[in-house]
Order: sequence, then structure tokens, then C-alpha cells
Amino acid sequence: MMSNPLRFSLNSSKISSFSFSPFSPSSLIFPKSGVSPPNQTPSSRISSLNVLGPLQFTRPKRLASFKVHASLAETNQPKWWEKNAGPNMIDIHSMQEFLSALSQAGDKLVIVEFYGTWCASCRALFPKLCKTAQDYPNIIFLKVNFDENKSMCKSLNVKMLPCFHFYRGSDGLLESFSCSLAKFQKIKDAIAKHDIGHSSNGQPKGVGDFHPS
Repeated sequence: MMSNPLRFSLNSSKISSFSFSPFSPSSLIFPKSGVSPPNQTPSSRISSLNVLGPLQFTRPKRLASFKVHASLAETNQPKWWEKNAGPNMIDIHSMQEFLSALSQAGDKLVIVEFYGTWCASCRALFPKLCKTAQDYPNIIFLKVNFDENKSMCKSLNVKMLPCFHFYRGSDGLLESFSCSLAKFQKIKDAIAKHDIGHSSNGQPKGVGDFHPS
């Protein structure tokens, strides 16, 4: 006599160890055949399987947020021409400020740099100029943005960038020339020539070289 399949499955001891797949009931009813469940087309069945949530990640959004914060941090950094080496390096924005700075310098040597923010030679030379300003605290370094002070630069006969003017007190303009990073020694030679009575550490010449016997 043929046993009842339903009764056999209920009485079988193996039923307790049987585990069901987490798929939907329709996938259990139609495991291998290509027949779709009632009221569901093959395309809708496939799309329903493709929208399972565990395969979707949101981590790239965090990376995008990091890039935004990094960009903001870079934006807050000062531009290369906005950096100053110390109190003896001053930005000039008008002819009045220029004349006032020369007057306040007294007999100190004043070096004026005329630069452009777009000038590659100006940018390449600028770090070395800052180092020189630190080495010579007794010298006043003035920075003039060519694009912001075109009329002043024209009146001072500035035609090439970067351009340097050397002034001192009643002597007025001592020397002027254009210079690149490769010819920076020209600036040092001019300092040695015109910075009379001072050494690179700001002391009168001879004081730093004195050694008691």
C-alpha cells in the first residue's frame, strides 16, 4: 500500500533538521522551471530579486564628504604672495603707503619687490626672498602687487617682473633691476653694496666678528 506523502513528511524525524531557504515563497514553488508565479511576469520577477538590500553600499558618500572638507581646507590656506617673512616685510597697496613706508624707514635700506600673482618667476623667487628678509631684519622689504598698483608701477618705470628697487633715506633710489631665481645672487650683491654698517644678523658690522683675546 502506498504511503501518504504528506503523512510521511510530518512523521519523519528528519523534518526537525530541515532548514528553509530565506528566499520568497515564489522561489520555493518554482525553484528550477522558468515558469513565473501567477500575476508576475519574468521581468518583474527578475527585478524583484535584484533589489535585495544587502548588496547596496553607501560608503562612497563618506569619501565624497572627505574630499569636500579637504578642498575647503586648501581654500583657507593663504596664497603664496600673501605670506610674509616677518615684521620687516610689508605689503604696499597705494602710493601713499609706499611714500609713508620710505619715510618711516629713515636711514635703513629699503628693498621694494614688484611682483604679479600670475608671474611664475615671481613665485619661484619668493621663498628665497623671504629667507633673505629673515637673515636681514634691519632691512625693510616692501611688496607691491603690479596688478593692484599699475599707475604707481608705471610712474616708477617698472616694466619687467619681478623688479627690485633699492632705497635709503635722503639718498633716494640707489639701484633698480629685474631679477630671477637663477640670478638671485644679484640681490645679495646689491645688499652687500648698499647695506652700509650692518651685517646679516642686524648688528653693526664688526660687532659679530669681535673676539676678545
